[in-house]
Amino acid sequence: MAPKNKQPDKSKGKDAAPADKGGKKEQKGAQSINVRHILCEKNAKKEEALAKLNAGSKFDEVAREFSEDKARQGGSLGWKGKGALLPEFEKVAFELEPSTTNKPKWGECKTSEGYHIIMVEGRK
Repeated sequence: MAPKNKQPDKSKGKDAAPADKGGKKEQKGAQSINVRHILCEKNAKKEEALAKLNAGSKFDEVAREFSEDKARQGGSLGWKGKGALLPEFEKVAFELEPSTTNKPKWGECKTSEGYHIIMVEGRK
């Protein structure tokens, strides 16, 4: 991930579309999360990735096909503590319920790096 910045989130975030799989239930207490993401420079490519997820594709397979960053292991960023991610990304990620790559619950955000589709595999 790039260094943190204070750029405002101009996206509609996790509430952007009814296709959002939920995972919005407030999760309190976690200090770190095991997180995956799909990063797309263009909104249109992010929408293609979302269509695949909505069709039932596994998150890690969609990440390998669509993500434009260096997280080549199915979008895995590993365990990240609070303060280690871009603020817009972190806000969405720490609110998501843990899920599996087979049945992901995801959220969305836009950062200085592009458009992210985020899922969380674990919390501690």
